[in-house]
Amino acid sequence: MPRLWFSMRPFFKTVYYSYRFFSVFRQWGSRRFTRAGLAVLSAAVLAGILGPDTDNNVAYQGFTLLFLLLAVAVCFSWFFKARFSVTRLLPQFGTAGSPLVYTVLLKNLMPKTQRGLVLLENLSQPRPTYQEWLAMQLADEKQARSFRISSGRRRSPFQSAKLKEVEVPAAPAGQELALRCEMLPLRRGALRLAGVTVARPDPFGLFRALVKLPLPQTTLILPRRYPLPPLALPGTMKYQEGGVALASNVGQSEEFIALRDYRQGDPLRHIHWRSWAKAGKPVVKEFEDEFFVRHALVLDTFIEHPHSDAFEEAVSVAASFACTIPAQESLLDLLFVGPKSYCFTAGRGLAHADQILEILASVQVCRELPFQTLEHLVMSHIDVLSGCICIFLLWDEPRQKFVQKLLRLCVPVMVLVIVESGKGKGLDPGPMREQPESFHILEVGRVAEGLGQLK
Repeated sequence: MPRLWFSMRPFFKTVYYSYRFFSVFRQWGSRRFTRAGLAVLSAAVLAGILGPDTDNNVAYQGFTLLFLLLAVAVCFSWFFKARFSVTRLLPQFGTAGSPLVYTVLLKNLMPKTQRGLVLLENLSQPRPTYQEWLAMQLADEKQARSFRISSGRRRSPFQSAKLKEVEVPAAPAGQELALRCEMLPLRRGALRLAGVTVARPDPFGLFRALVKLPLPQTTLILPRRYPLPPLALPGTMKYQEGGVALASNVGQSEEFIALRDYRQGDPLRHIHWRSWAKAGKPVVKEFEDEFFVRHALVLDTFIEHPHSDAFEEAVSVAASFACTIPAQESLLDLLFVGPKSYCFTAGRGLAHADQILEILASVQVCRELPFQTLEHLVMSHIDVLSGCICIFLLWDEPRQKFVQKLLRLCVPVMVLVIVESGKGKGLDPGPMREQPESFHILEVGRVAEGLGQLK
């Protein structure tokens, strides 16, 4: 960390706590005040600033009127004591960047009809710690100094979803209403909802009274996926020790070879009961091992920025391949490094694409381990791999040497490098120079277009 940041640490602590205070105040104000109420509040603040100069304006009179309107509106909120019951029918999965539509059942438990209600969702969104916030500021500062600024308006990485208010029709006494709700998940991962809030504005339509109903629930937001063209991935079938037992949940190959004595670890479903009865000892059926295609999907997680747009796009690209390759009757090994090394296999009945997507929904950047950790992970599986799809965040010397090592081992490789917008021109293919059709540069903001050109 630069020495300047240490010297300015008290200043940044003050900025952090100011950020938290204004975040809480903004959330409270957006829920309590209607749009008309915010306009009146802004006018009251402006009138209050100009009011002391009574010789040159009459703003103090406007301030008095606006202040009284707001005071009366706040007093009306004290008399809203309604009771409700609520049930949320939330889907198990959503997708980042795609609207999530669901249903909320709201029942009026009061003896009279309730009108003018608004339903608000409450996100269980813990605010970032000082360390998380400071890491974000340092990463942004380093990006600014190296002129690697993403194009477009950058959203807050700590905001998980955009919520929409739902206007509730007149709720008769004892009746249950089915409300269509919608939210926009902004990032992948677990989206936790703490409850719902039923709001009713005062007669002036300025200030809301709130009734909070606890209703904790969680849904998993999967990474964004892009359509891929039909791909003829390189690679030949390779022998897999254990045969299709490693590739299918229905057992080994149906090609029966012979009977043999039971060995520790053999599946019980392979026991040949008649032979056991005759021989007086366990006998199992032996099947022929098989050859099939097995690709590695290598995801680069080594980047300094904890909320990099390039990393999110890399996860989306990995998710896109994960949804495509298992359908080609081959195995797919997802390899990446987090707190430790991970390898997840899908295809041919072992696991489904949805399970890989669930894993990718929780992948985080790795800042503690070197890139060589990923290289060692891939090399430990190299004997059974038919080919590698490498999704990189950088195209530096360690990554080029890793690809060169794969090529020397005669492993077909497809390389996709995710870069910030405008940084893809003039990138040297390096060891992929002799295979330009397998080297692709995908710029943030144009990833879908780049994937559509794959062959």
